[in-house]
Amino acid sequence: MKNVVERISLSPGLEISRVLTGLWQIADMERLGNLDNKEATKIIHSYVESGFTTFDMADHYGSAEAISGKFLIEFPGLNSQFLTKWVPQPGPVTREDTRAAVQRSLERVGVDCIDLLQFHAWNYADPVWLESLFWLQELKEEGLIGQLGLTNFDTAHLKMAVRSGIEVVSNQISYSMIDQRASQDMTEFCQSNQVKLLAYGTLAGGFLSEKWLGVAEPEARQLRTWSQMKYKRFIEVSGGWRVFQRVLCRLHEVALKYDVSVANVAGRYILEDPAVAGIIIGLRIGNREHIVENSKIFSFELSEEDRCDIAEASNVLKVIPGDCGNEYRAPPFLTASGDLSHHFEDTPTPYIKKQLSTKRTVVSSGTSWEDIGGYSRAIRIGDQIWVSGTTATHGSLIVGGNDPESQAHFVIDKIEGALISLGGCLQDVFRTRIYLRDISDWEMVARVHGKRFGDVAPANTLIQAGMVGDEYLVEIEVDALVENN
Repeated sequence: MKNVVERISLSPGLEISRVLTGLWQIADMERLGNLDNKEATKIIHSYVESGFTTFDMADHYGSAEAISGKFLIEFPGLNSQFLTKWVPQPGPVTREDTRAAVQRSLERVGVDCIDLLQFHAWNYADPVWLESLFWLQELKEEGLIGQLGLTNFDTAHLKMAVRSGIEVVSNQISYSMIDQRASQDMTEFCQSNQVKLLAYGTLAGGFLSEKWLGVAEPEARQLRTWSQMKYKRFIEVSGGWRVFQRVLCRLHEVALKYDVSVANVAGRYILEDPAVAGIIIGLRIGNREHIVENSKIFSFELSEEDRCDIAEASNVLKVIPGDCGNEYRAPPFLTASGDLSHHFEDTPTPYIKKQLSTKRTVVSSGTSWEDIGGYSRAIRIGDQIWVSGTTATHGSLIVGGNDPESQAHFVIDKIEGALISLGGCLQDVFRTRIYLRDISDWEMVARVHGKRFGDVAPANTLIQAGMVGDEYLVEIEVDALVENN
């Protein structure tokens, strides 16, 4: 009996297949010199005819957008959805840059409106990520973008975007048996705010399959694809090959019960998370059996006992560090190369520093109050940096709405940007002072402080204070000493 591909409404007017086909391997194939564009177009057609109508790509997945456009020309009128991403390089971005990036994707795919545009930010300390989202929302209102999504956002900044008024329908993140970061705070927020998760890495680059069951740990030289290089790092961080084999054995036992593959069970386990709209499995050009294999995910449902057994087996794994997307922003960088060198060469500082004298260097964050009051966002003299009282203001925007947690995170992001621009970092902070409009917000803001400064443990004072402007809920100032200079 043919297995019917499950579908779900990601948002009004955008229905997708719950197994999306990832086109990131297009770039891998081009790197290895074995991509046949005509064959790629034909295999996309085979996926669509089999019910797998939704494809995930990005502006940097080689010629994926252009190949998708060729498919739409050769096979017009078919029900298909092409989701793409904008991943700008770190550094300054303008409204014009944002429009140009969206227009470029529209031209490559050959459509008037992108079904879902997903945005990636490299550095939260640079507020240009938030500006970019507001500009993308303008293009959505203009009709160039159907829906807005995020990719690799952590819970705090997903929440910040939503609380700031960005209409986000999805967040695409790594989520698998070996990467369970999304299962707690992220899932809770998404379920409460009608944001759906699109999970990638669910098969861990193919490691969650019978092929790797009971075999010796592969050496680095044996890993040919970027996906294998990347997810081997996840396995190492989560406990190593021997521990991973224990999880693989349990998945194999469940797979035998339903006469399906280990990959089917691994995918089904994540797909049954109530916050997950779909899982993304990579395209296999020239292998139509892969389509049949993917369809088996819909041939069974895991019992509560199965889920408990799988969860118990995964408890032997160590937790991947940080929140979702942290692998792109802080060590250990769980990427194919183990760093960010294959993504970009340099990270410009968030703010431009100005030398006032031989001893004084300052930065401004560009808020109007700095000009009116005649002060800088931060000043460095020697090895010491003082950061002014900082609120959740960016230009004319109040970031985070009326959520003190989101405001506090943005304030610390802004402080981090000032420190980085003057050669410091959050780890250099030795004193923080927190001012609250409403003292009842103290625990929520204190927890944010704990998340951001817990490993630094600076001296801290928290007080209730009158604030200039009813919209400001929290203000923070810090002192820092750059010790390793």
